[in-house]
Amino acid sequence: MDIDFNEYKLRCELRGHDDDVRGICVCTDEHIATSSRDRTIRVWSLGSDDKRKYSASKILLGHTSFVGPLASIPPSEEYPEGRLVSGSMDTSVLVWNLVNGEVVQSLKGHKMQVTGVTLDDEDIVSSSVDHFSNTWLVESWEAHQSPVQAVLKLPSGELISGSSDTTLKLWKGKQVYELLPGMQVNLAVPSFLSNFFSTKRRCNTVRGLAVMPDLGFLSASHDGSIRLWALSGEVLLEMVGHTSIVYSVDAHASGLIVSGSEDRHAKIWKDGVCVQSLEHPGCVWDAKFLESGDIVTACSDGVARVWTVRDGMIADQMEIDAFDSLISQYKLSRKKVGGMKLDELPGIDALTLPGTSDGQTKVVREGDNGVAYAWNMSEQRWDKIGEVVDGPDGVGDRPILDGAQYDFVFDVDIGDGEPIRKLPYNRSENPYDAADKWLLKENLPVAYRQQIVDFILQNSGQKDFTFNPSFRDPFTGANAYVPEQASHIAATPAKPLYKHIPKRRASFDVAQYEGILKKMTEFNNTLRSDPVNTDKSMTESEVARVRAIVKILKDTSHYHATNFTDMDIALLLNVIQAWPAAMMFPATDLVRMLVLHPHGASLLFKHVENNNDLLLDVIKKVTEDSALPANLLTTVRVLVNLFKNPSFHHWLQRHHSQILDAFSNCYSSPNKNLQLAYSTLLLNYAVLLIEKKDEEGQAQVLSAALQIAEEEAADVDSKFRSLVAIGSLMLEGLVKKIAIDFEVESIAKSAKASKEAKIIEIGTDIDLLIRQP
Repeated sequence: MDIDFNEYKLRCELRGHDDDVRGICVCTDEHIATSSRDRTIRVWSLGSDDKRKYSASKILLGHTSFVGPLASIPPSEEYPEGRLVSGSMDTSVLVWNLVNGEVVQSLKGHKMQVTGVTLDDEDIVSSSVDHFSNTWLVESWEAHQSPVQAVLKLPSGELISGSSDTTLKLWKGKQVYELLPGMQVNLAVPSFLSNFFSTKRRCNTVRGLAVMPDLGFLSASHDGSIRLWALSGEVLLEMVGHTSIVYSVDAHASGLIVSGSEDRHAKIWKDGVCVQSLEHPGCVWDAKFLESGDIVTACSDGVARVWTVRDGMIADQMEIDAFDSLISQYKLSRKKVGGMKLDELPGIDALTLPGTSDGQTKVVREGDNGVAYAWNMSEQRWDKIGEVVDGPDGVGDRPILDGAQYDFVFDVDIGDGEPIRKLPYNRSENPYDAADKWLLKENLPVAYRQQIVDFILQNSGQKDFTFNPSFRDPFTGANAYVPEQASHIAATPAKPLYKHIPKRRASFDVAQYEGILKKMTEFNNTLRSDPVNTDKSMTESEVARVRAIVKILKDTSHYHATNFTDMDIALLLNVIQAWPAAMMFPATDLVRMLVLHPHGASLLFKHVENNNDLLLDVIKKVTEDSALPANLLTTVRVLVNLFKNPSFHHWLQRHHSQILDAFSNCYSSPNKNLQLAYSTLLLNYAVLLIEKKDEEGQAQVLSAALQIAEEEAADVDSKFRSLVAIGSLMLEGLVKKIAIDFEVESIAKSAKASKEAKIIEIGTDIDLLIRQP
């Protein structure tokens, strides 16, 4: 089909963000706003000297986590340059004055990440992972049964929302109509919507929405498609061409459509046909048209780019060559063989060093390929096994063999003039099982078995593989044989191997008791000498009682036989409540240890039962303005240890939202101990809320854990525990789909690229989970 179309070329790059550019707002052709994972918004203004280029005119600082959707409010007498609306992972919606870059409104009400913002006359409408949409001047309503991913105002006045529950909904005031074909609707549906329910259609998470001038609206989906809907309800076009999630879509008055995808391309569509693909060095999070027809794209490499068809606006050849070189370098850096980056493989000179055992395998770089060799002990030489083909490198490019997709497909050269054999392997398989099946299929001697297994383990990054007897042997129907391994266990279905998930609860069970006593005594003496606070100090007998409490806590071998009194608990709680905030942390630390003592925990629980606000009041006290890290640390640790005693589980579940909200800023604390305590709190909550089958609570914990996992400055141990929480929620909880919808795959990729072994391992666990049906 011949379509009249001029190709887009690079116009300029907008460089300045330190992380992924997530959102774009075209205020005018002269002013563009971009949001980023770096927590900032940048406003770019057209240059006065070179009209092809934009330069950063403002940096908007205010969000505490990555910023996503943006919307522009037109200029007014009070705001001559207009205002900007932004939504963030920090759950807030902020309104900015574009004259001075200051926040003029902070809208808080969502419990989880804000995914979309749009304007409804004078009101702001936002959507969130918490299933709710908010109209900030009017009300909040539960829009869907799953995260609301996008919201759009139609020229006709209705609102459209799209969700992870695979539905689109049209809102006329409070009345709602589902726009997904084949769905059951309990409302009386007007005739103009009848076509929406006439046919069945394969659908997936709705991720992006846009107005299509004079026709209707567009939707972008996780299944890689874009759909054009008429306002009558009919699907006019279904555009398929992306190989991964489509995050955004936009349309121009000319009829052109642009879409951005995780497959690293922005695709331009005309009359339902893809007429051009703009390749990027990373995920394309957003794409928008300027009024002129130029396109702005937001990329995960931290750069926004403007593309044009106008000859006089195209970038200099040097800039175009630099971009082309960047794409080439990106492809090379991402190429993997056997799960390893090609540019990190040793050269062929590595074969000058002898092997250490017969059958040891080594992969070396030969040109642009990875080639595997096995050490022949008797001949004292490296024998070539074969070329290793690319392993998994993101969605859409996992190798395919015989119509099936695998994590790895290895080329194996067995020599003697035989053809190259293809060896497929998934991380979820037992390597012995995979080797046996392959040898049987290829009619090769069983003697090759251990050599093949070693090769699989070496090149799939599973050097520390431990045999799991739950796998079947294809020869016998029983378990795969391993030397010196009993083979009498009955065959059971194969299960994936996870190294770190699911995880059980953690606690903080070590204390510096002498330091605690010393600090409490020091603070008590200070209060005693202060005429204003002397009545708050402990008496000598109370000080002696605190020492007796410490003596009991230190004697862990007799916990089963020792007891406290109600007065002991009341004494510590009174110190925490009555002493100034700067002095309460030693007593809080004692309570942390007290809850690990069976009798101490039971007495504390009675006090909590009698005064349900007791612990909540303490939390409020330590999280008020000018919160002290020592108070935050000791209080979070108390909460972590409460999970050890089942008596507190109902209380912890009932107040999970208040507790997590109160400590939500701890993830970015420069105090590593506080980071670790907070991530442990999330891990324990993940375990509890999985047990309680509390989907809403699980979603809130997931959102908080994702914040830590995405925080570059996060301490290694904190990041590890947050990743374990994410993996556990995906494996045993009810929020796997939500995690996948919110880029957990990119988090897993980042973890697998870490230099820390345990981060790599948990990243591999999560990656494997994503691939499980």
